[in-house]
Formats: sequence, structure tokens, C-alpha cells
Amino acid sequence: MLRRLYRFHGYGSLNKVYRSGATLRGGSLSLKYGGRKPGTGYRVAVVVSKKVHKSAVVRNRIRRRIFEAIRHYAQDQTLASDLVFTVFDDRVAAMPSDQLTADVARLLEKAH
Repeated sequence: MLRRLYRFHGYGSLNKVYRSGATLRGGSLSLKYGGRKPGTGYRVAVVVSKKVHKSAVVRNRIRRRIFEAIRHYAQDQTLASDLVFTVFDDRVAAMPSDQLTADVARLLEKAH
């Protein structure tokens, strides 16, 4: 799991990214990203709707898997933006971890 420092806080914290961010779409994920000041680090949110899966257990599993993929990617790279991943398909819960990590890395590479 990512440290609290790298996650969004508060009710309206995603509004700026949703209003003025750019969007990239992958197969079952999309990434909305916006810039931050250099040296401030990055913040990440993962949005999984009830339309994806009714079970909260599965939705939380998807969130944790994506956070872990981002954590591994961020160890090697320097990110300086706000990132919001939105999941559109429940197959992400059963996707092999190397494929999920590759999908997340591909979106992050396009964003930077």
C-alpha cells in the first residue's frame, strides 16, 4: 500500500484533477492526470465504482493491486503529478500481476 503522503485526502481533493486534467484510456483502466509543482511529489487515487463489481471486497482488492503496481513503478521513476486511476472492468481483480503492472506502467509512461 502507498504511504498516506502519496494519497489524496479530503472530500473535494480530486476536483482539480477532474476539472483540468488530461485523460488517457487503456483497456480496462483510464488515467486522469494533472501537473503539480516540481519537488512536491505525487498523489494517487484509484476509483472503482459499484458498477464494476457489487462486492466491496473485490473493489478493495482491485484498489490494493493498482496501488501496489504504482508503488513498484514509483520506486524507479520520479513522478510529479496528481494521478486518478479509474477502473472499468472487473477482470482487473483476476488479471496476472505482471500484466496489471505493465498496463499501469504503460499509462504512466504516456502521461510523462
